[in-house]
Amino acid sequence: MKILVTGGAGFVGSFLVDRLIKSGHKVCIFDNLDEQVHPQGKAPSYLNKEAEFIKGDVRDYEAFEKALKGIEVVFHEAAVVGLAQSLYEIKRYTDVNIGGTANLLDILATGKHSVRKLIIPGSMSSYGEGAYECKRCGKVRPPQRSIERMDQSAWEAVCPHCGGLVTSLPIKEEDALNGTFIYSVTKKNQEEMSLIFGRTYSVPVTVLRYFSGYGPRQALSNPYTGVVAIFLSRLMNNRSPIIYEDGQQVRDYISVHDIVDANLAVLDNKRSDYKVFNVGSGRPITILEIAKKLAQFIDPNIEPSIIGQYRKGDIRHCYPDISFIKKEINWEPRISLEDGFRELFDWSKHEKAVDKFDVANEDLKRRGL
Repeated sequence: MKILVTGGAGFVGSFLVDRLIKSGHKVCIFDNLDEQVHPQGKAPSYLNKEAEFIKGDVRDYEAFEKALKGIEVVFHEAAVVGLAQSLYEIKRYTDVNIGGTANLLDILATGKHSVRKLIIPGSMSSYGEGAYECKRCGKVRPPQRSIERMDQSAWEAVCPHCGGLVTSLPIKEEDALNGTFIYSVTKKNQEEMSLIFGRTYSVPVTVLRYFSGYGPRQALSNPYTGVVAIFLSRLMNNRSPIIYEDGQQVRDYISVHDIVDANLAVLDNKRSDYKVFNVGSGRPITILEIAKKLAQFIDPNIEPSIIGQYRKGDIRHCYPDISFIKKEINWEPRISLEDGFRELFDWSKHEKAVDKFDVANEDLKRRGL
């Protein structure tokens, strides 16, 4: 098949390109080489030379239209990624994530094309606060935590009905999307637009809601990337990982290789058409534990710094129920956190990491975020 991977020079996209080419597909990469991810806007050394590369932006309608000629499958990985940054670069995030997707769907809706499958990466951040159980009220979805409670270091979510204590639960695909960042809303819009288009025009669409991905090729000098890369960058510069709140926030971290496996598993699987799947490890873990596990590979003597501060919009707990993807397409994660971190550490030995966390953090403080 001839496959287009937008954002194919990026973290997930590049590994996806490698696997598709290894499987015998003809692959085209469409990527603008954003300098926040690719220093000086240069193509990364790992870019697969067997793929056709088109430097272009999903916001450029004509360039996107040209890249789609003859394409049978689109993996739409291109996106501006970041939570806090999206609160003040609102136009850029919406232009790329929503506008770029609108271009893709408009091109397919209004012209002749050969596309027979769209695979869209969603985001766990679109859920907002996770699922919980209240002993009195049953399963609940607390709203965004109030500034008043956060100022008092009352970090845990409470029942929205009775105000009582709640216990976190895995989030399911059918649970409501209550994102608390502009990025979260753009990803929600992206998947909903794509599914509406797909059902309307009978073009199968699959949405894969990624939880926190990690692995080689993450942009270690990008302070708006995932927390694992940010922590690793700090450790590589002999600095403590900075942890907001009390470090007991629970998340799910999944290897990039497992994410790619999930993408390949839905490629030709009709049971995945017009469906949404959580893609996570199924092994919840606190942010503090993540920092400590990473330090074991770099320098066990570097202790995380728990600063007791918070970012507006941050959620307390969110981790996935992955039973649906296991049942429907027989996919499940295969890489343990320990093995994944070992691979990440081995790769990082040959990489340069410029720690820009303090710059990004001061920017948030200046903006009152």
